[in-house]
Amino acid sequence: MAPKDTIVSMRRDEHRPASAETAPVPDVAPPQGPRDSVSKPEPPKRAERMPVPKEAAPLCPVPQAPPMPGVDVAPAARLKRRHWGQVTSFVALVLLPLMAIAMYLFTVAEDQYASVTGFTVQREEGSTPGHFLGISPALMGGQTASDTDVLYAFIQSQDMVERIDALIDLRAHYSRHWTGPVFSSDKAFSLWPGATIEDLVWYWSRIVRVSYDQATGLIEVRVTAFDPDYATELARLIVDESQSMINALSRAARDDTMRYATDDLEEALRRLKEAREALTLYRTKTQIVDPLADLQTRLGVMDNLQQQLAQALISYDLLLETTTETDPRVERADRRISAIRERISSERDTFASDESPHGAVGGDYPTLIAEFERLSVDLEFAEQAYRAALTAVDVARENAIRQNRYLATYIDPTRAESADYPKRTMLLGLAGLFLVLAWSILVLIYYAVRDRR
Repeated sequence: MAPKDTIVSMRRDEHRPASAETAPVPDVAPPQGPRDSVSKPEPPKRAERMPVPKEAAPLCPVPQAPPMPGVDVAPAARLKRRHWGQVTSFVALVLLPLMAIAMYLFTVAEDQYASVTGFTVQREEGSTPGHFLGISPALMGGQTASDTDVLYAFIQSQDMVERIDALIDLRAHYSRHWTGPVFSSDKAFSLWPGATIEDLVWYWSRIVRVSYDQATGLIEVRVTAFDPDYATELARLIVDESQSMINALSRAARDDTMRYATDDLEEALRRLKEAREALTLYRTKTQIVDPLADLQTRLGVMDNLQQQLAQALISYDLLLETTTETDPRVERADRRISAIRERISSERDTFASDESPHGAVGGDYPTLIAEFERLSVDLEFAEQAYRAALTAVDVARENAIRQNRYLATYIDPTRAESADYPKRTMLLGLAGLFLVLAWSILVLIYYAVRDRR
């Protein structure tokens, strides 16, 4: 058994650093002497735990490097006046306005209800007068903008606002929440009393949002109001006024088509009359109804004379074979041949003379025939144009009877059951974002100016 001092030494070794634990522990030699002089050791008592002082060093102290000569140690960071200024500016420029906006949105701003409707313009394509004349519609002044584009601009126009305001009094509805105490009247989303028509048109763009898809030609209108029934009624009136505008376009187009067709018919009729009068004057002047037919008759006479001349010559030759030249029959045959030849020569001369033996005057046959052909072509073209103009008038009258443009509503005006506007959470988030950005920019500007100084 080890003595008590040895046990206490072992307890102390447990509290030494790790570096000290590796040091060799010296052996304790037992006392020398005779065996009988050594007394029997007493049983060891329970070792009492040694008290550790409160200010005792840690078991593993971290060595600290001594400060380098000539180097100053930075003091601990502390809030300065500019830091407090930043905090104050953040509270004044961000938190307080954001709290005011949130209080206004959730306590003062009135609920708004939305009504949605959708429609498109359908057009029934019909025949046009240019189809019968073979004329391209682009050459006849076709439309440069579609009816849907016109309707999209009309919904946002002052004319539409004036028509709707005359029916349901927009100023009375949208300005009723303007009056009242400052902290209980919704002035941000209401229309001020006594607003002019220009102000009402500006406010119209806030309460009526129009979406237009040019690829499909679909128009969707979203209307907001402080009452769901009022929003539905406003959307219905927009559809009705749009239909009225489309009907007016159709009526104007029909009137234009009828007017153009009637003008074309009158012009064709005038040209037809002029062509016929010119042909009648030509026949009166030349005393020839149809130069071609007259020429065919003259050519037939020439052919007949040629045949008679040939027969007379043959008879004359046969007569000379059977009799002498002093025979009276030979003399008659010779006179007949001479008469036929003179007639043939006279007929040939009339083809190039200014006056024919039948009373035709005004030029030779080639000139007469050329003039007649020109007048005949003019008359034929005038007759064809007149028939086409008559057909165009019939088609225009048929198109005027039916409605070739109409408004097709694919979404009837809806009635809201809950308020969708204003978007309080979204507006509050956007306000916070812009306030933080503005405050950050001001802080950066302040530090930039401070660093330059």
